[in-house]
Amino acid sequence: MSGIFSFSGDEEFFNGGSMYLSTGSCSGVYLPPRKRLRVAAPSLYSSFNQKQTSIEVLPDECLFEILRRLPSGKERSACACVSKHWLNTLTSIKANESLQEVESEGFLSRSLEGNKATDLRLAAISVGTSSRGGLGKLQIRGSGFESRVTDAGIESIAYGCPSLKSLSLWNLPAVSDKGLSEIARCCPMLERLDLSRCPGVTDKGLVAVAESCRNLNDLTIDSCSGVGNEGLRAVARGCSSLRSISLRSCPRVGDQGVAFLLAQAGSYLTKVKLQMVNVTGLSLAVLGHYGVAVTELVLSGLQGVNEKGFWVMGNAKGMKKLKSLSVTSCRGMTDVGVEAVGSGCPDLKHVSLNKCLLVSGKGLVGLAKSALALESLKLEECHRINHFGFLGFLMNCGEKLKAFSLVNCLGIQDLNSESHLTSTSSLRSLSVRCCPGFGDASLTFLGKFCHQLQDVELCGLNGVTDAGVLSLLQSNNVGLVKLNLNGCVNVSDNAVSAVSFSHGSTLESLSLDGCKNITDASLVTVSKNCYSVNDLDVSNTLVSDHGIKALASSPNHLNLQVLSLGGCSGITDKSKACIQKLGRTLLGLNIQRCGRISSSTVDSLLEQLWRCDILY
Repeated sequence: MSGIFSFSGDEEFFNGGSMYLSTGSCSGVYLPPRKRLRVAAPSLYSSFNQKQTSIEVLPDECLFEILRRLPSGKERSACACVSKHWLNTLTSIKANESLQEVESEGFLSRSLEGNKATDLRLAAISVGTSSRGGLGKLQIRGSGFESRVTDAGIESIAYGCPSLKSLSLWNLPAVSDKGLSEIARCCPMLERLDLSRCPGVTDKGLVAVAESCRNLNDLTIDSCSGVGNEGLRAVARGCSSLRSISLRSCPRVGDQGVAFLLAQAGSYLTKVKLQMVNVTGLSLAVLGHYGVAVTELVLSGLQGVNEKGFWVMGNAKGMKKLKSLSVTSCRGMTDVGVEAVGSGCPDLKHVSLNKCLLVSGKGLVGLAKSALALESLKLEECHRINHFGFLGFLMNCGEKLKAFSLVNCLGIQDLNSESHLTSTSSLRSLSVRCCPGFGDASLTFLGKFCHQLQDVELCGLNGVTDAGVLSLLQSNNVGLVKLNLNGCVNVSDNAVSAVSFSHGSTLESLSLDGCKNITDASLVTVSKNCYSVNDLDVSNTLVSDHGIKALASSPNHLNLQVLSLGGCSGITDKSKACIQKLGRTLLGLNIQRCGRISSSTVDSLLEQLWRCDILY
């Protein structure tokens, strides 16, 4: 027994096959017969294995205290990778709760779309960007009711990204005022907010933004059924830095909110967009009076605004700084409104009228006479504008007019005009698309006084032939830079040859898509005369291998960057070497629907022209 107490631990405690007490060592003590004592080691430690200690058994409060003491660098990112539980705990730590100072300037941008937009990814972004300059811009495009972004994901961004300056939330039905309010409270540096198709966001969330985000300067609200007048009034009172406001398809927004906002912020708002909202002429009258800083105005689908509303807006004489006006599908925009806006906005430079069915040539002439600073005019689907109104506007506009565009205006008819004109037009850009009545006679008239055209677009005009193109450009004295004749089926090689001879030294872009009469002859003249061309489109024409060979062997060493040959059945595998030669400078190549180019040739081009973006 004394040997047991004298055991030091260095030697073996017991040597032998079994351990028992001998009967000879303790007299007078009854012991059972000798029997081997069996010890099963697994059963001895089984209870220990079942109760292994782990950090996961720590209460959330303890884990929170540990993680908030981590630096904001690699340690936080490493801990976020341990488990979703740790990641969620990290994202719940607000900036003011962390014991380590977080340096965040908001240099980074992130974008999530579709299935990639989840709460888990947002949590990872929140932790990962904090140590790399901080998140400054976040764009989330959800997938409607299948979207996996909720308030929890938005809150993780709010807590971990105090430097956030720009936030776009699109098509996220599970995001509500709760998430937006946390953004407002934790991200006071927010400058731009874009909410689109977020039905869970109401006036309450917008009020929170207005109260906390004093630096907000750009606000867009699109198809948010919960936002109404109260939210707009809060923005007007709280966001004195607001410079741009865009409202679209918000059924609860009306004159009470819009008029109050425009009256309150009109002195510093520079950009206003009102699209498909329930306002009347009252809002436009307030805008015309108080919008002294507005430079860009977009009005679309305002069915409640009549002719008087536009007339009052122009005659209020308040929008002296307005430079750009775009009006779409507003039945109240008539000849009277157009002329009033032109006279009341002396600095107006750009006007776009789309689907304004009550605007006629009379209104255009009135605009030309009143808006003396006008530089560009675009008319689309304005069917009451006829030939005389179109030409009358050009004859009466000021010398500053540089661009004119006419798209799908069915009232234009090709009539001969015998007016005596002098070469006073300063027009540089002319675009006429899909106007079936526009033809050679109109081009001949324009050619008499438009001598400085550099950008000409004549698309889908069956009435235009070689004679009309030549009449338009024969007196041009500055050199054509861009010519687009897409869909002009009656234009042939003769027009291309004449243009290349007269303007080959300046022509940079030539587009002939769908011109069925264009053949290899056009490419031959281009290769010989147009040494500045860098963008050439001869898709759906009659060009063949011979024309491609002419381009590749050009004595002017063409510097083509974009070449479109889509739908050219005359181009075969024989052009492979020539295309590779042209590919030394190509950045874009279109060989779609070229049925006689084999897949092996395509594979070879993909390998050889690795710098070029090839459509096949």
